Amino acid sequence: MKRIFQLVTRNQRSGQILDSTRRYQNRRWLASVSNIKPEVKDSLRRDLEAVIGETQVSSSDSVRDQHGQDEGPHRGAPPDLVVFPSSTLQVSEICKICSVHGVPIVPHGTGTGLEGGTTAVTGGVTIDLIKNMEAIREMHTEDFCAVVEPGVTREGLNQFLKSDGLWFPVDPGANASICGMCATGASGTNAVRYGTIKENVLNLEVVLADGRIINTAGNGSRSRKTSAGYNLTSLMVGSEGTLGLITGATVKLHAIPESVAAAVVSFPDVQSAVDAVVSTLQCSVPLARVEFLDEVQMMACNKYSGLQYPEKPHLFIEFHGSESEVSAQAEFVKDIVEQHGGGEFEWAVKQEDRTKLWTARHRAYYADMSLRPGCKIVTTDVCVPISALPQMIQLTKEDISASGLIGPMVGHVGDGNFHSMLLFDPENEAERQECKAVADRMARRAISLGGTCTGEHGVGLGKKELLKEQFGQDALSVMKAIKLALDPNNLMNPRKILDV
Repeated sequence: MKRIFQLVTRNQRSGQILDSTRRYQNRRWLASVSNIKPEVKDSLRRDLEAVIGETQVSSSDSVRDQHGQDEGPHRGAPPDLVVFPSSTLQVSEICKICSVHGVPIVPHGTGTGLEGGTTAVTGGVTIDLIKNMEAIREMHTEDFCAVVEPGVTREGLNQFLKSDGLWFPVDPGANASICGMCATGASGTNAVRYGTIKENVLNLEVVLADGRIINTAGNGSRSRKTSAGYNLTSLMVGSEGTLGLITGATVKLHAIPESVAAAVVSFPDVQSAVDAVVSTLQCSVPLARVEFLDEVQMMACNKYSGLQYPEKPHLFIEFHGSESEVSAQAEFVKDIVEQHGGGEFEWAVKQEDRTKLWTARHRAYYADMSLRPGCKIVTTDVCVPISALPQMIQLTKEDISASGLIGPMVGHVGDGNFHSMLLFDPENEAERQECKAVADRMARRAISLGGTCTGEHGVGLGKKELLKEQFGQDALSVMKAIKLALDPNNLMNPRKILDV
């Protein structure tokens, strides 16, 4: 069954826009290295206005600044122009025009990224893909999938799906756009059971640098598996706008579980909490979510979200299934927790209690910022094999302590992914550099343990050197060859992931 809907997301985004104003506080802007001559810019603007109208092309300082910065610590750089297309065909025409003029193309979604992925470091045209492209194009409830445009966020889609008993489980915390999540290879709190965005996308509509429009799994394809041709879908997931612009995504949907219960449990130390997670996973308990928060993070969440939990390392756990399954899972995990010195389970069974709990978890980033008003954060994002997780977290805690930094720690430890929020004064360059040094050591430690420098945030501007260390020169040369095959003039989000 095929239905087409226009999803109302502007009201939901209004709160996000208010929150995003924080990203401009104490921000030092990096001037774009734009080589566009005034006469070229004038011609470019006229061509763009002919396609999408004068009102959908902006060169105002406020709009350019808003679109030149994400929520991460990297210094922003505004584009020359910002455009607001309303269809894939318009995006295609914009790319053709930019290619003719030799002007860089930078995609922009909700702006919730953390690695400088939307920063226009070489100037050019930023394409805002969410303002006028927010439709759910197709709903196939019998096939458990939907086709969405870039402006559809995960919260907006889930609100719409609720009446059909379905949901989209990939939850990175921020109310990110689904196409943006595809672009960065996002993950989140539910990945331990439902997988990352990679496992939940079936097909992508992508506009290439020269304006060609492709469907990565085939035109209209929404089958659950395929062995036809190269896996272009996986190639585009995590490409961060460097290979093409994602203008549509066919994503998997899941049935809302019959029963859901969440629990909070404290531990005497970090090692005990992480060991309990590893033991639980080794026993094949199908946890829906298991989040680790250290004592510093719990202090921040208590103050920011009005909670009253002990300031000790905690696990936030959620169980999905039938009532009997949830009960059996919970009892099994309680036994494991007791063996590792954990405290009593504090249950959150009612929807409002679970919402309060997970909202506090999702606001961890802002809770950490409130620990030191006016600060900025270097957010780390390593992922290691489960067996290496206890060692990785313990060594990271020791490194942060030795550096004298404030670094709350939180993680999706069910899949080996965790973050440290390293706080620094944006006016103190030495402190910024110390945070960067700790983050780099953390990433190199993860790589040495068989892990990765980024589990879900992407490479962007911040992890290009680490990418070289993780993959080696030969693999990197293959990536560059792919980039140049699809974008020979290096116009698509230049200087992100790779320097070409």
